[in-house]
Amino acid sequence: MPAKSPPPAKPTSAELDVLQAIWETGPATVKQVHAHMAAEREDLSHANVLRQMQIMHGKGLLTRDESERSHVYAAAQSQKATQGGLLKDLIRKAFAGSGKALVLAALREGHVSKRDRAEIEALLREESKDEPRGDKR
Repeated sequence: MPAKSPPPAKPTSAELDVLQAIWETGPATVKQVHAHMAAEREDLSHANVLRQMQIMHGKGLLTRDESERSHVYAAAQSQKATQGGLLKDLIRKAFAGSGKALVLAALREGHVSKRDRAEIEALLREESKDEPRGDKR
């Protein structure tokens, strides 16, 4: 039986900033990631981004193509997979495993705009159409 690989590391807040830049730009060099991130944060140095990306590569959060002089980094997991893992962990830890409690908290705390609410309502309506008549979840 092949050895099971460990689950990917949970990214820190700073690592999520780097991942967000890479998800938006696609695979990129440190210089490209720094330029993308520096548009929002002027205090960010190239050296800090380089070090962060090296650490993330070591943790398995980023892959690195070393075939060119400037290494190209990519996210090891998709944005959807990373967010799904973080969400699952948050629901388990902060909401006693209840997705409903998370959604209600987001709605009550005003973290969902009217436009987003309309999109959520449309999704729920669509989901209920797909449910078989006798299936009440």
